[in-house]
Amino acid sequence: MIVLAIDTAGTGCYAALYDSSQDAVLGAAGADIGRGHAERLMEFVDAALDAAGVNLAAVGRIAVTVGPGSFTGIRVGVAAARGLALALGIPAVGVSSLAALAADHRTGVPLLVAMDARRDEVYWQLFAADGEAATPPAIATMAEARAIAAGHGGAFAGSAAHFLHDGAPPQADGASIVTVACLGARLDPRDHLPRPLYLRGPDAKPQAGFAIRRA
Repeated sequence: MIVLAIDTAGTGCYAALYDSSQDAVLGAAGADIGRGHAERLMEFVDAALDAAGVNLAAVGRIAVTVGPGSFTGIRVGVAAARGLALALGIPAVGVSSLAALAADHRTGVPLLVAMDARRDEVYWQLFAADGEAATPPAIATMAEARAIAAGHGGAFAGSAAHFLHDGAPPQADGASIVTVACLGARLDPRDHLPRPLYLRGPDAKPQAGFAIRRA
C-alpha cells in the first residue's frame, strides 16, 4: 500500500510517499516555511509525487498529523487529507504529533514527550518502553510539567524537553515525515480518524461590543 503522508502541524510543511509493502520511502518534499501552509501544501504534495514517480491514483491511504501544534496548520492539513481521501475514495488516518515524536526517539525506556506550547505551557504525553501511550495527550503549565518531569525516570524528547530536564538538548517541534507515513500505514482508520487534536482553545475571539442586534 502506498501512503501519502502530510505534516502541517508545526512550522514545517511536508509531504511524503511511502510504500508499506517494501518499507520504502518513494519520495518526499517540503520545507520549514513558518507560515503559508495553505498556499504551499499542494505544491509539496505534487513535488513528492513527482519524486516518487507515481500519481494520486496509486495512493491507497492518506496520513496526516492532527496536532497538537499550530491551529491554522492543523486545519490546513486535515482539510487537505479529508478532501483528497474523499476524492480518491480511500481512507485517511490522523497521526498524533506527540506519538510521531515518540516513535522518532524510541530508546527502549519510558519516554516523556514535551512540546513547547508557548505562553509558559507544554503539550506532553508519557510513552512506555515499548512505545505504547501511557497517558493521554495533555497540556500543562511549565511548573506543572517540571513536576511531572521530576518524577519521570526515563528519557525526554520534544521542543520543551530541555526546559524540563537539564540533560536534554534543544529539539525541533516536528517529527520526521517518514515516521508520520510509517505510523499512518499501521494505524486502523476506524480508530484514528483525521480530527484535529486541540489541547487549548483558539486565539481568535469575537470582539466585544460589535455584535449585530437581531431583528
